[in-house]
Order: sequence, then structure tokens, then C-alpha cells
Amino acid sequence: MTNPDHPAAVQKARELLRQAKAVIFDFDGLLVDTEYAIYSSWERVFSSCGHSLPLDLFNQCLGSGYTHWNPGDHLEQLTGRTYDWEDINARRQEEIVRDLEHAGLLPGACELIRRLAAAGTPMGVASSSSHRWVDGWLNKLGIMSFFQTVVCRDDGLPVKPDPALFLKAAENLGVPPAQCLVLEDSQNGTTAAFRAGIPVISIPNRVTEQADFSQATSKIRSLAELL
Repeated sequence: MTNPDHPAAVQKARELLRQAKAVIFDFDGLLVDTEYAIYSSWERVFSSCGHSLPLDLFNQCLGSGYTHWNPGDHLEQLTGRTYDWEDINARRQEEIVRDLEHAGLLPGACELIRRLAAAGTPMGVASSSSHRWVDGWLNKLGIMSFFQTVVCRDDGLPVKPDPALFLKAAENLGVPPAQCLVLEDSQNGTTAAFRAGIPVISIPNRVTEQADFSQATSKIRSLAELL
């Protein structure tokens, strides 16, 4: 992986983008800063029970939709108690929606998507979140029409770090995996792209910056650096 603190990392990432025949985006934490609101909602739950939720621990579930590590299960193990998760998660969702009320695309995302579209580069989204969540945001932000495919967990595929979501997106775009490029913000997503045999640029955010991105082809700080 190219050193993220060296200009060569950005140069490498831009070259990967130029070579790509198709680009597959993650959604949460890459296009919109949703992950901090999700993390904060869990952090409040843990705090109310007298426990902390370190970011390095929470990173285990990012990009995988709680399939491989569930904060709720972990809290029950810590406390030896069971909780009404239907009620707690309903309240968490209300908090997340409130915190993201004015959220928009992260820096560089809109211009990058428009430039790729103008160049005729096929684009897709592959996310371990649900279609209701991802499609809802893409429509709200007015960018759904730019993507030829959106693949989510409710399409019946294993979630990241399994490569299935990325492989399906590449198939739907009609481009061999090795000729695609994945843009990711999480360790699980980076691992999934690596396992799929797709070059991957990792762009950590304030929640995922402590994660292990050793499997990334390149690592940069922002989508804006690709422009």
C-alpha cells in the first residue's frame, strides 16, 4: 500500500482512477458521513449502561452490517443483561435521522461522480446496508441516476468482508473485476475488494481512521484528492 502521507499516494490513486473501466463506490462513510452519527447513537447506548465504546472496537462492524460483530451482543456480554433492542434501535434510528438531517455529500464526491459520468465511466454502489437506506439517500441527494447498479445486503448476498457485493456490482456493470476500481472507507470493505481481486483506494473518515488498510492498493485522505 502506498504511504498515505506521501504525494505518491495521491498520484497512485489518480492513476488507478484513470485506468479503471468502471468505478464501484461504497456508500456509508464514503459518500455521506453517516458512520459518525451511527457510532454516536451506539456510544450513547453504551454510556447509559456504564460502558465505553472505543472506535477501534466499533470498526469491527463497519461495512459489514453487524453480521460479523454486533455492538448489542457485545453490550449484553459486558453487562450480563438482555435489552429490548426493538425499542433501543428505534430510538437510535430517530437520533441518526435527526443528526443527519442536514447531511450532504462528502467533499469531492459530487464533482467526482459528475466527472466520471461525463467521461462515460460506468459506476455502481455496493453496500452492506439496505436498499431502503442507500437508495433513499441516493435519491435524496439527487445522484441515483448516475449509477448503473446498486447492490445491497438485501439482494441476498453475503456482506463485506465477503467479496460478493463487489463481484455482483462488477458483473452488473459488465466489467471484469480486475478492470474496476473500488472506493472504500472501511477495513471490511477494503478487505472485500481485495478478496474480489479489485484494486481499491481506501479513504478513511473520522470513524475509520484507526482501521487497518494494509490491503488497500492506495490510501488517501479525501475523494477531493482524486480530482
